[in-house]
Amino acid sequence: MLRIGELARRAGLTVRTLHHYDAIGLLRPSTRSEGGYRLYGPADIARLHAIQALRHLGLSLEDIGRLLVDEGGATLPVILEQQLRALDRQIEQTQQLRDRLALIQSQLSEGLQPEPGDWLATLRLMTTCDKYFTREELKKILGNSRIISDDLPPLMAEVRRAMESGLPAESPEAQPLAYRWMTLMITWMQGDFDLLRRWGDMYKRETSALNGVGPDPRMVAYMDRAIAVRVNALGRYLSIDELKRMQRVPREEWEHLSRRTRELMRQDVPPEHKRARALGRE
Repeated sequence: MLRIGELARRAGLTVRTLHHYDAIGLLRPSTRSEGGYRLYGPADIARLHAIQALRHLGLSLEDIGRLLVDEGGATLPVILEQQLRALDRQIEQTQQLRDRLALIQSQLSEGLQPEPGDWLATLRLMTTCDKYFTREELKKILGNSRIISDDLPPLMAEVRRAMESGLPAESPEAQPLAYRWMTLMITWMQGDFDLLRRWGDMYKRETSALNGVGPDPRMVAYMDRAIAVRVNALGRYLSIDELKRMQRVPREEWEHLSRRTRELMRQDVPPEHKRARALGRE
């Protein structure tokens, strides 16, 4: 039997540590001497060895207490399994942090210098996104955001003017805005309707995490109503699977084709003419 001071010295611990273990019920001495000194026996020493081994593996005292039940203690496979799970969580968190830093680094490499508030807002947004998207999906979404970065702000300004003028979202006049909005969102998500739906869900549920980035909730609700008119019309003729297969036509190409078509119409070229048929094939 060892007194507490002797056990602390031989185990390389402090008496205060052993007092703490006793206070929380993690390691209580088997008995006490007539003078009231704590006395530790072989079973106590074996338990202390297990406690310190688990501490070196990175487990908390609370976890160790749950593992080292009085009846026989936890088996080594159980201990190792729990520690492997903890390490997997650490690896996952480290990888997530690395991905976030890599995205910020890519912004800096393009000459962008975020303000401190921008750093915090970006990190908060990424943390929120983790609840809705995998790392690969988040890299795809945030990495593709630069594709629409030039077109979205002027479109938002036009939508804001339409809202302030009282233009109903369901009106035909709002449809060009709805078309452009849909085109940008689908381009951003590379045609992935499921990503687009989950981004919309996150945007509506996690408003506080957005910190003023992007359109405000009123604008999103306005465009939702405008887009619903378009989606309902498309739904009469096309299934969701057919809509998913449709690819974006670059706006410049479509406008060029439209100008040539209007020119043929201005010249009264009949639809059966070979020039019109060639344009139709194109």
